[in-house]
Amino acid sequence: MNPQQIRDAEKKYLVQTYARPPFVLTRGEGVYVYDADGNKYLDVAAGIAVNALGYNEPGLVKAMQDAAAGLLHTSNLFYTEPQVVLAQALVEKSFADKVFFANTGTEAVEGALKFARKYHQERGDAQRKNFVAFRGSFHGRTMGALAATDSEKYQGPFRPLMPGVTFANFNDLDSARAAITAETAAVIIEPVQGEGGVYPTSDAFLRGLRQVCDERGALLIFDEIQCGMGRTGKLWGHEWSGVTPDVMTIAKPLAGGLPIGAILTTDAVASAVHVGEHGTTFGGGAFITAVALHVFNRVSDPAFLAHVNEMGNYLMERVSEINSPHIQEVRGRGLMIGVELDIDAGKVREQGYKHGVLLIQARDKVVRFVPPLIFQKAHVDELIEKFAQVLAEMV
Repeated sequence: MNPQQIRDAEKKYLVQTYARPPFVLTRGEGVYVYDADGNKYLDVAAGIAVNALGYNEPGLVKAMQDAAAGLLHTSNLFYTEPQVVLAQALVEKSFADKVFFANTGTEAVEGALKFARKYHQERGDAQRKNFVAFRGSFHGRTMGALAATDSEKYQGPFRPLMPGVTFANFNDLDSARAAITAETAAVIIEPVQGEGGVYPTSDAFLRGLRQVCDERGALLIFDEIQCGMGRTGKLWGHEWSGVTPDVMTIAKPLAGGLPIGAILTTDAVASAVHVGEHGTTFGGGAFITAVALHVFNRVSDPAFLAHVNEMGNYLMERVSEINSPHIQEVRGRGLMIGVELDIDAGKVREQGYKHGVLLIQARDKVVRFVPPLIFQKAHVDELIEKFAQVLAEMV
């Protein structure tokens, strides 16, 4: 099909939940993607912070080829080695003792909420079934995860949602303290908010939140679906604060573009969940986990993380040099940066396509930079040149 036929068929056959640009992407190489007409785009979206290793990375391609020659699917009724090896790697390089594999970030969040309730049930404290989330949060679009997502746009059409979620103010310890009660099963927070506008938590706030949860008997869940796996310049976004959660959800970049999610948890929480109480048909399949191991080993390498830090600092420095009245604030950590504007970020994104750059937004007025973690200084310079041109053209 030619591009027009593809666009026509998309409208005819797919549920219309996305507003896509008019071009059709066909391939990628490194940090660039190409459309059906041969146009080249610098990718600063990375599939929404997924493609950590960019496109057509030789090691990732080989990992897929090798995995495809083995088992594609067995279900979780049987042992497979890749699942166990990946779980071991995740445990050895995190706070966690146990891992549960899912297919997506949203599924991981749903599972984490269930685990939290079951933990308190096992301890004879079944009244602890409620949750505290934060203003600006995004945790997914299924009914439990959506209930903890602070967005009327996303929540409104689907009420009633799961009850029992209270929203505290982000980075406000007094607000969180007031929200956490004897009925709170867990507090869930992103160490760096993504969809909410790229807002990092302060280290003092996370440390204080950990202390309040401990004092009041609530579990602490970190949602690192977007800010984890090297994105902030450390393997896990919470490492900057020096505190650890009881449960952590990860997903997006873990398998380099293939669907996977995971719940990482302490033994105390894991021991509350028994055979048959939670499950998944596809989660943790041999093919996906074999590929994910390659990605995790690359991203968790100290030299790779040092590179992300270096590029993140350079990107922050270069963005700050742009002389545009439209820029109100620049914030973020590592290669997760939000540029708040005084104009519609959607229009900036669309103008970026004309300059050969793929941008995404966070809420209405924030352009979000989440490029592949293999970005080099030359790519940062190209981005800044094109982004400055786009802003100069906006009225």
